[in-house]
Amino acid sequence: MSDVFSRKKRSWIMARVSGSNTKPEIIVRRILYGLGFRYRINVRKLPGTPDIVLSKHNKVVFVHGCFWHGHKGCKRSKRPTTNVAFWNRKIDKNIERDKNGLKELRRLGWKPLVIWECQTKKLESLEKRLVRFFK
Repeated sequence: MSDVFSRKKRSWIMARVSGSNTKPEIIVRRILYGLGFRYRINVRKLPGTPDIVLSKHNKVVFVHGCFWHGHKGCKRSKRPTTNVAFWNRKIDKNIERDKNGLKELRRLGWKPLVIWECQTKKLESLEKRLVRFFK
């Protein structure tokens, strides 16, 4: 199946995809702030540039988009049927980079948590998960 948008329109749409301050990130940050946690965002000095860093607790949180980071089994992570080689390479590279970043953070003594975009839809269970992680 071909794209419903022209190449120019698709390029314009993709150029506006944000990498930080996304809606799922803001949801997680609001919950953490409401629970009394204070944090830093997008700390470039740490491997993988975690979305949320709580230095006091030695913990980091990544909020991954299901599509961009290849969330297995999620309907939002369905890969495009056009330009298949490009998308497979791009998403597989993201998955590998995420895995390496998490491994390096653990080696440095950090405790990482990955929250998927689809998990931010159920606020109550997300809050419980965050509370458990920070106990």
